[in-house]
Amino acid sequence: MAAMARDLLAQDSVDATLERITASATELVDGCDAAGILVLHDAKVETLAPTHALVTESDLLQQQLGEGPCFDAAHSSHGEHIFRISDLTALQQRWPAFAPQAHALGVGSMMGFLLFTDEEDFGALNFYSRSPGAFTEDSETAGLLLASHAAVAFSSARTHAQMEHAVATRHTIGEAMGILMGAHQLTEQQAFDVLRRYSQESNVKLREVARQVCEMGTPGIP
Repeated sequence: MAAMARDLLAQDSVDATLERITASATELVDGCDAAGILVLHDAKVETLAPTHALVTESDLLQQQLGEGPCFDAAHSSHGEHIFRISDLTALQQRWPAFAPQAHALGVGSMMGFLLFTDEEDFGALNFYSRSPGAFTEDSETAGLLLASHAAVAFSSARTHAQMEHAVATRHTIGEAMGILMGAHQLTEQQAFDVLRRYSQESNVKLREVARQVCEMGTPGIP
């Protein structure tokens, strides 16, 4: 588990970190046949780094039905940060539409954990088995440890990606300002004001306006 934590933090992108998280789930948690991360955007599902098509199918089924255990785990407001389902067929009352259809997909048992840090929630890390009763208390303990490390690694990777994006955006804007300054004999502030005004008038993000200037010069920008 310690080696896995170091491995997570060593990944060079958000996507690579997520893929390492779900691969670690299948490698380290007994009984886990597939794993994935479900993120909710309002009622829309996004499946990240699934290790098997079964994960995507289950997530889409929950979106279509508007119910399911991963929905509960991804919504921290539900107050349920962990779930372990030994047998889906025994949960007809809680998820009457999802349980039988998930079983028909080949899901025998499930387990999931909210991915969160002290500052923000991310979604749910979910484990799937084709066999009923596959996940034990030991599986839950291993899954919880993995989810805790995964949340920190996910947060770190996303923060790093955001910083890289911010630096790249600043560089592009600076380059565009230089082009405008040279072409129209503008000061630095005047060049920035031109970019900002064009962004507001055309309803295009500032970074996109800057990119267009860098690629095409200044056509259309007074």
